[in-house]
Amino acid sequence: MLGTIKLILFKKHKVAYFLIYLKCCLVSFEFYSFGIMSIASRDVKGGGYLKRANPVQLQDIFNKYASIEKNGEKFMTPDDFVIRFLGLLNDKDFNADTVRLLAGIVDTSKDGLISYPEFQAFEGLLCFPDALYKTAFQLFDTNGNGMVSFHEFVEVMKKTELHQRIPFNMDTPFVQLYFGKNKQRLVTYNEFSQFLHDFHEEYAIEGFRRADKDGSGFISVLDFQDIMINIKSHLLTKEVQTHLIEAVQGETQSRRVSFPYFIAFNSLLNNMELVKRIYLNVTNGHRAQEVSKYEFMHSAQAMSQMTPLEVEILFHLVDVLHQTGRIVYNDLYAIAPEQYFKQITNRLAEIHAVSSPEERGVLIQILESAYRFTLGSIAGAVGATAVYPIDLVKTRMQNQRTGSFIGELMYKNSFDCFKKVIRHEGIFGLYRGLVPQLLGVAPEKAIKLTVNDLVRDKLTDKNGNISLYGEILSGACAGGSQVIFTNPLEIVKIRLQVAGEIAGGAKVRAWNVVKELGLFGLYKGARACLLRDVPFSAIYFPAYAHTKASFADESGYNHPLTLLVAGAIAGIPAASLVTPADVIKTRLQVVARAGQTTYSGVLDATRKIYAEEGFRAFWKGSIARVFRSSPQFGVTLLTYELLQRTLYVDFGGSRPSGSELKVPSIVADNALRNADHLGGYSVSVPIFSGIETKFGLCLPKFSLSKAS
Repeated sequence: MLGTIKLILFKKHKVAYFLIYLKCCLVSFEFYSFGIMSIASRDVKGGGYLKRANPVQLQDIFNKYASIEKNGEKFMTPDDFVIRFLGLLNDKDFNADTVRLLAGIVDTSKDGLISYPEFQAFEGLLCFPDALYKTAFQLFDTNGNGMVSFHEFVEVMKKTELHQRIPFNMDTPFVQLYFGKNKQRLVTYNEFSQFLHDFHEEYAIEGFRRADKDGSGFISVLDFQDIMINIKSHLLTKEVQTHLIEAVQGETQSRRVSFPYFIAFNSLLNNMELVKRIYLNVTNGHRAQEVSKYEFMHSAQAMSQMTPLEVEILFHLVDVLHQTGRIVYNDLYAIAPEQYFKQITNRLAEIHAVSSPEERGVLIQILESAYRFTLGSIAGAVGATAVYPIDLVKTRMQNQRTGSFIGELMYKNSFDCFKKVIRHEGIFGLYRGLVPQLLGVAPEKAIKLTVNDLVRDKLTDKNGNISLYGEILSGACAGGSQVIFTNPLEIVKIRLQVAGEIAGGAKVRAWNVVKELGLFGLYKGARACLLRDVPFSAIYFPAYAHTKASFADESGYNHPLTLLVAGAIAGIPAASLVTPADVIKTRLQVVARAGQTTYSGVLDATRKIYAEEGFRAFWKGSIARVFRSSPQFGVTLLTYELLQRTLYVDFGGSRPSGSELKVPSIVADNALRNADHLGGYSVSVPIFSGIETKFGLCLPKFSLSKAS
């Protein structure tokens, strides 16, 4: 957003003064937002994929976990690295061979100990986009010569749980093509990455051959289930595993599974990311739109090699799981496990109020609203502070009368107003009325955000979809609910903001304004406030939701910068279209001076403004309003959503869309939150987990005594 603001300074163009301030305001927030982003997302591109850790910090972390010292130099043992630092296995009854193999990935010297240079080098390796393949390669490169031999491959493979359940025939033509007929050929990293990619498919085919004892090209449904659970379990979600036999029998209409069906089923699961892209191509990026089989098939043939059989299997799986006959984006997540690594959020706090959505009761829902209200208060205060000077200019411009008295206009335009405030009242003059604004804007924005989320939750179906009418109604309810806070806040703020226009006048204080107005006086202009806030929110929140969705990546994730831009863009039409109501509200709430027209209500103000000042008067301050509301709501929504990411409390309800992707792991949750996992090590846990979830190479976690 900031990159689009270009200042062209001409001496005759007084717009420069205003835009310079605006840019300074937004730049200051950019530092703030990116400060949060550094906490919220570790996907920061540096020399490789992630930003490298500070060497001094990395050395301190290494020394913290290293338990061996030789000749004045510290070393990590395999246990130090795998169990204490990474937290991959339990510190009791762990499998010693697994610990040795995993530590050997880092121990390139193969002396049984990890030095700091080795520890640092592996941190750098994790920063590259192919870190998963590099890590898997070093797992099999047991002698550290940069090549993988057949014997090294067999040595590691025989220790996996997969091979122990279903031994793989190491004499197949497939293995010979990679390692040679006599199995003496050494395989390089690039070659081995391709081998590892193809090996699991060959493993599944080998399983099919063994089950197809009579060579008919068919296996039983139970054999199919056994192969999928034992060999392809990393591709199956719990929902698919539960309905596997039901899905197959319904599609094949028999108790047998053909080889083409077997291949198509596996191909579909392997290419679910492609399936998601096909879906988004059909819907132009919208994730709530239902797609028919015909529409999906047309898109699939246009942009991929996805076969009709794979499409049939996809829609049948969705129908078995949800009985809809069509698919939406959320259906695809029920079929496809999350990727081993996408985005990782390091949360400052993580609390699970319920262990499952079924335990969500009335009290939990009340606590969820209180949680959202608190975060909304903070977000509202941040957003209001960032753009308050623009709001002051907007208010003074809207209060400036023409036609009702004789005299020179105080301000020629918004930019002239901005300049004169600084000249006559100083920089702090731009913040007149900020304190009561902050006291009121916190509950105002909080209730707006909370009510919008609450009504959206109630109108969202079980698949996570909400209609456009539901979005508009949610926004309208949010706008209406905020007036209870907005009206008293704004009438006090406005009177403080225009007080500086009277030279030598007595200082106006917020408390004095409140006492003068009384309880009912604080709600003067409430009808105009409703006329402004209800349509504003009814426009803003649906526009924000759809803009945010269009900026999300193909996995549905929203980078913090896209949240800021989406919030700002949605504010432009919402703020501009309701300016007439804002002008009427301002005129009703400001004390008229001698010679100025007074108004008795909304209709009276509308008639008199039009008669005395013309139609253009209803759009006074519209530019300043857009410049105020657009960045304010961008900042507010960005802060609100990032707070929900970093201070996460799971109440069993819905979360902001695009907030993050979950990272499945074989490890305990505390490993994901280890503060010592800096730089490349911030992705070490999902990378090691990816060896299982992407390649299916599960190493035993417990000792034989524990396993037995």
